[in-house]
Amino acid sequence: MSTVSSPPVSKKGQKIVLGFSGGLDTTYCVKYLTEDCGYEVHSVIVNTGGFNNEELEKIEAHAYKLGVKTHTTVDAVKGYYDRIIKYLIFGNCLKNNTYPLSVSAERLSQALHIAEHVKKLGATAVAHGSTGAGNDQVRFDMIFHIMIPGVEIVTPIRDLQLSREQEIDYLKSKGVDMNFAKAVYSINKGLWGTSVGGRETLNSKGMLPEEAWPTQVTKSDSEEVVLDFERGQLIEVDGKSFEHPSLAIQYLQTIAGPFGVGRDIHVGDTIIGIKGRVGFEAAAPMVILKAHHALEKHVLTKWQLQWKDQLAQFYGNWLHEGQILDPVMRDIEAFLKNSQQNVTGKVFVQLMPYRFQVTGIESPFDLMSSKFGKYGEMNTGFTGQDVRGFSKIFGNQTSIWNAVQESND
Repeated sequence: MSTVSSPPVSKKGQKIVLGFSGGLDTTYCVKYLTEDCGYEVHSVIVNTGGFNNEELEKIEAHAYKLGVKTHTTVDAVKGYYDRIIKYLIFGNCLKNNTYPLSVSAERLSQALHIAEHVKKLGATAVAHGSTGAGNDQVRFDMIFHIMIPGVEIVTPIRDLQLSREQEIDYLKSKGVDMNFAKAVYSINKGLWGTSVGGRETLNSKGMLPEEAWPTQVTKSDSEEVVLDFERGQLIEVDGKSFEHPSLAIQYLQTIAGPFGVGRDIHVGDTIIGIKGRVGFEAAAPMVILKAHHALEKHVLTKWQLQWKDQLAQFYGNWLHEGQILDPVMRDIEAFLKNSQQNVTGKVFVQLMPYRFQVTGIESPFDLMSSKFGKYGEMNTGFTGQDVRGFSKIFGNQTSIWNAVQESND
């Protein structure tokens, strides 16, 4: 079956940068762009924590075997944390109070690095393997329009409206040897969580079965883990310090993941206007977010917490929509960073199969300090007589309003 309705315009010798994962879609893109269009293809994979060295080497070998001119691996894990994840933690960001923005944040980091690679090579075009049915196409396109205006965006899978079967037939005709068997579940792994899609997530009812989760539950006894934060960033886990917070996240994942915590299904609004449902496992992210939030509730004031919640909700939603380059995001990041000055201390978390709970905190900035009183028991900052006067003044305007209503009834 032909996958092209008309011959593509020849782009012989023109440089194009392709965001490459080594899967079916981007494999198709390499062959189509090189052999049908004549492009000089330069593939790039941006590792945001989802690949080990062995996997990256296999992907590189696969790219060269397909015929790319150059292949580049970008280690973006630390930069991904510094530019995006750090602020998601500062804001305790959960999309719809559920999802830690795992894939949406990851795609933005990848798009930014791909655009930089286009600039570095002086390419005239950029390509990605997104279909026309999801959020990623918008995220990639928008970043490219902003960062590399005038560079042509080529999306073969979307533009040609290809089915999986058409892609496979085409690649077989080109002599490509790879595993064409479709996995029962689509898995995307990164530093800030792993998404899992399958037949259960295509409908409004159904939970992923145990075997679908990439990390199996192997721990049955409860276990305490101590997280040490400094100015809002995780620096130690169980007394073990790390050179960079991204390493602390990866270490915590090895501890919390086998408990099966951080699993859920997120239902949300896509950028393109339809509802979507996806499973995810994010043991370390969920433990970190809940621990960080617990610490904040002890060390921040009421109004700091309220304004943080409002700004962080907007920040998470706007980031999900791909708007990481909007200058308002820098403004909110400055607020979030400033709010973390006293978010320092230890958080104690009890891990159990399929659940966890924060059991307490220790911080030199704890506003619950007994020096100022104990809630419900005793107070050292003011007298009962002070409260009598305060209560009358605090409700004074409402008292006036009610009196006016009664006089006019």
